[in-house]
Amino acid sequence: MKKVEVRIKTPFGEIVVEGESPQEVLSILETFPEDFMEKVSNAVSSRLVPSGAQLKGIVESTTEGPVIMTREKLTHYEAIGLTLYASEEKKNTAAQVTKLLESSGIKSMVPARLNEMTKRGQVFKPDPNRPEFKLTMQGERWVEDEILAKLRGKMS
Repeated sequence: MKKVEVRIKTPFGEIVVEGESPQEVLSILETFPEDFMEKVSNAVSSRLVPSGAQLKGIVESTTEGPVIMTREKLTHYEAIGLTLYASEEKKNTAAQVTKLLESSGIKSMVPARLNEMTKRGQVFKPDPNRPEFKLTMQGERWVEDEILAKLRGKMS
């Protein structure tokens, strides 16, 4: 007999539930605790985002990448710094950062800001032949000591 497979898309990926019949799939789903999705989401984001607890309520991990959730006013530089900080390996392309900021409701001329941030020593291109920008150690400290400190101060 053929298996029944249900794919549930979530902000952190996909959950696949399989069974011999639709009834079996339903009964498997009914065994999930009510807060299952929230617990899995928290577990995944705390492992994906470098400092999940540090960014909770400020940045949320999605399948596209980190999206800024805070309603606080951020400069374009701060928004880009925060996005890079929460990105895998603290690096991303200008195009991807632009897309993530748009998902966050922020419009910015990302390539121009990244250029200026390079001059300030906050970001660099690890490989000049690739379009990725990465936070420098100075850039990471700036995000942690100034941006996150400011945002956390307003959240508490």
